Amino acid sequence: MRVKDQIVATGHATHARLGVVVQEVNQALADSFGLDRPEGALVAGVEPGGPAERAGLKPGDVVRKLDGQAIVASGDLPALLAQSSPGTKVKMEVWRQGQRQELTAQLGDRQAQEAAAVADARGQRPTEGRLGLALRPLQAQERKVAGADSGLMVEQSGGAAARAGVQPGDLLLAINGTPVASVEQARTLVARAGKSVALLLQRAGERIFVPVRIG
Repeated sequence: MRVKDQIVATGHATHARLGVVVQEVNQALADSFGLDRPEGALVAGVEPGGPAERAGLKPGDVVRKLDGQAIVASGDLPALLAQSSPGTKVKMEVWRQGQRQELTAQLGDRQAQEAAAVADARGQRPTEGRLGLALRPLQAQERKVAGADSGLMVEQSGGAAARAGVQPGDLLLAINGTPVASVEQARTLVARAGKSVALLLQRAGERIFVPVRIG
């Protein structure tokens, strides 16, 4: 209804953006972070210069509330953000290093960010393709946190990759044994593959191979 009202009033709809990649908090992660239960949205990546970074949000933070509303599963965060408008200020309750903190972020405009990405001279844009993944290059801070010299962040997972268990927040390190450093390289490797590819992923500090059938 909010989107409909915007289109009727202005001819287009706007969508708020926080600028984070999040993943689920399982019991093992909850134990590691000292949480009393496996709830919240674990921040796996923070967009440099984005609303989240300006608010002080860091990889490893667990967002537990947004404007007083509980975040139980990681998907609750984007769902709640979808109800907000660009420019809105939101308060977040964050779990960081065993303590609760409160941060305030002013949300950005997702359309403006996507337009900037398309115009980026590097041409490094998220892509889905045969795998069903939206990927982007790692930022310097993310490489440091992950302890990886290269790799691509999984922003969205659908299709064949999702069926194989690939999740947003995973770090794609290699395809069929070849390290990946760019979206274009990943696209080329998948295009050359047969009916399946082996993805080397890093998730919660552990590396696993995930076979994905794409034929």
